[in-house]
Amino acid sequence: MRYDIRSLLGTNERYANSGNSHRRALRRLSDGERREEARAFLNTYCKESGATQQFQQRRWAEIRRELAAAKFYRHTPEELAFGARVAWRNHGRCIGRLFWESLEVFDCREITDPAAMAARITDHMTAALSDGRVRSMISIFAPVENERIPARIESGQITQFAGYLREDGQVLGDRQNVEATRIAMAMGWKPPTDPSRFDLLPYFIRSPEDVRSMHALPLSAYRLVPINHPTISAISDMGLAWYAVPCVSNMILSIGGIDYPCAPFNGFYMGTEIASRNFADTYRYDLLPEVAQALDLDMRRDPLWKDVCLTELNRAVLHSFKESRVTIVDHHAASKQFMDFYNIENAKGRHVSGDWRWLVPPQASGSSDLFHLRVRNKHDVPNFYASRATDGKFLMPFYGCCQSNCNSSPIDAMHPKSMDR
Repeated sequence: MRYDIRSLLGTNERYANSGNSHRRALRRLSDGERREEARAFLNTYCKESGATQQFQQRRWAEIRRELAAAKFYRHTPEELAFGARVAWRNHGRCIGRLFWESLEVFDCREITDPAAMAARITDHMTAALSDGRVRSMISIFAPVENERIPARIESGQITQFAGYLREDGQVLGDRQNVEATRIAMAMGWKPPTDPSRFDLLPYFIRSPEDVRSMHALPLSAYRLVPINHPTISAISDMGLAWYAVPCVSNMILSIGGIDYPCAPFNGFYMGTEIASRNFADTYRYDLLPEVAQALDLDMRRDPLWKDVCLTELNRAVLHSFKESRVTIVDHHAASKQFMDFYNIENAKGRHVSGDWRWLVPPQASGSSDLFHLRVRNKHDVPNFYASRATDGKFLMPFYGCCQSNCNSSPIDAMHPKSMDR
């Protein structure tokens, strides 16, 4: 009996990857679906880059041949950079998409060793922080090629704070990271002698063999901003802090039917992300009762005590980042920027995807134009997704029109009943 060696290798790869933890998160596209996403992406790329019809026909023929031979094709550096920027433009949960064209894209597809990846991440974080004027950047590592799963980052963000579970059941630090802290300590990470609420954790990379390794940023690659209030010393005395650059590292970048499971990207903070969510959420730092005590508020009699705490926390965060000369935006300015983005995209005939629950700021929501905006998340590709079990299952090419060309008036577009609430 004759055997096709390529077929045997494919079987072995599938067997080796069947238990891969990341394989379960990836979308499973048929050959036809991958080809359709590739075609739609190329159409968008050629249209927006001004490519000639001859170029598009030639490039599509190349892609078809690669897909037919290997069920995979390789993006050119130009296609990769364009796809990453459009993925940001399409991502319905991001309020800061006005600046999508300024995203700095670094092609790191040839860097596959975890140690070399960690070195690149250090360079990324150092450059993103710069002198405090945060640069929006993405480093794109190797894609999924058939059954071969490349190394990827397991941690949700490159910079995260530890959460220490104490014997009495209380948590010191970030409750969200209790398990990550336990894993880091089991792998040899030593917390400071005097643990605090804001101890930076190492991050984890999994190799193609699904082996976890631990990596720590050097001091030069990150910066902690001490949180001080401009007028209320009791908040300053709480000893709060946060890191300057949020770098999301466990999202999968999908471009034209090809998935990049390791593509860490960063923007800069909106104040409410820190003050109204990270500090206030009960499953994170749950600081509102502590702030209320610092402000001497009566939590039993004053129904608005949380509002007061949130406002002063936001004031402290914005003041501290500006005092430290680190880029940040308040939620009112960010909402206006999104409306500018929305209007620009509609004027260019492009649909704007949006997840209302993520776009509307958690502070003073009703005062934002976003609160009254009718949006729907089309999950257009290119895009980012967390898992095929959640948002990934909705991704697909979008062939519709922008709202201004649909059978809806400008009044409809601003109707208070959002389609995604």
